[in-house]
Amino acid sequence: MKRCLALIPMCCALAGPALANCAAAPDPVISLDYGSRYQDGDSSRSTLDEDSNAAVNDALRPVDDFIRDLASASDDVLRGGAKAQETADCVIAQIADWARADALSDLGSFTARLSVGARISGIAEAYRQVRPFASDLSAATTIEDWLHARATEQLAFWEKEATTGARVGNLRGWAALALLNVGEVTGDDALVAWASASAVRILCTARADGSLPQETKRGAYGLHYQFHALSPLTTIAARLDGVGRPITGLCGDALQRVVAYAFADYDAGGALTKGYSGKDQSYFDGTESLEPHELAFLPAYLRLFPGSPLVTRANALETLSNSKLGGNQRLLWDPES
Repeated sequence: MKRCLALIPMCCALAGPALANCAAAPDPVISLDYGSRYQDGDSSRSTLDEDSNAAVNDALRPVDDFIRDLASASDDVLRGGAKAQETADCVIAQIADWARADALSDLGSFTARLSVGARISGIAEAYRQVRPFASDLSAATTIEDWLHARATEQLAFWEKEATTGARVGNLRGWAALALLNVGEVTGDDALVAWASASAVRILCTARADGSLPQETKRGAYGLHYQFHALSPLTTIAARLDGVGRPITGLCGDALQRVVAYAFADYDAGGALTKGYSGKDQSYFDGTESLEPHELAFLPAYLRLFPGSPLVTRANALETLSNSKLGGNQRLLWDPES
């Protein structure tokens, strides 16, 4: 089977009978209502409240587990094989169950509306990946109408309700990737344009050294959130570049600068971000390690900049997968993977 890359051309679509045996989707999550992960009064959103953080994780776990399952199945589809079409049909059937239930339609808190974008992105990306391979698209309208409703709600939130700082932070980037995915599968260019403008808005806040002010002020997690912003921003830039709408040269090659800053500061033990936040960084104080899923944007980045020295870092990692980016990024961006 021909491997399809990030643009998923319709030439790769298959024909054949629909899947006869597909596991039911997990129960759709209709409502999300949770507070901040961070301590009350922490305007920098940098000091986790352990109980609140656990409550947020518990609320999101069913959604995130579903997205991981969808991404795993989507990977199987892109790898090809005798069951690729059946698996694609199953992914679509499972997403359709959530669409019919109007999942994620009742977001009862500001924080839920702030953070749901990455989840919409993950589901929409799984659908985008498998749709060309499916034999049964009878639920396509149901799914696309549902995704479009969630996307337009996100657009309204970010334009009308989000705080000034959040509008130039990583969660705006994840919402932008969601709207890019939905805009592509529904043919709504206004959503694609909003995604592009949002990515540019974030990138253009970068300082001369490439640091993102909204992220690097966040105490011990400043560098963590700089890296967290790179996944949606790089993916958006690579996808737009692939359709002749490049943003990589804007604001003084901002994307290259923000990526370079993150790796330079990681190599410096977080000293650069400590200079902005006043705190030792979480990757170096025993709190956490930089995980491969945080670097899953590298194949998309290397598609944009194949001569980058970051190819050495990418090649050293066995896995470059992030479910909210659609799973194994080498399958999407590296034709030799």
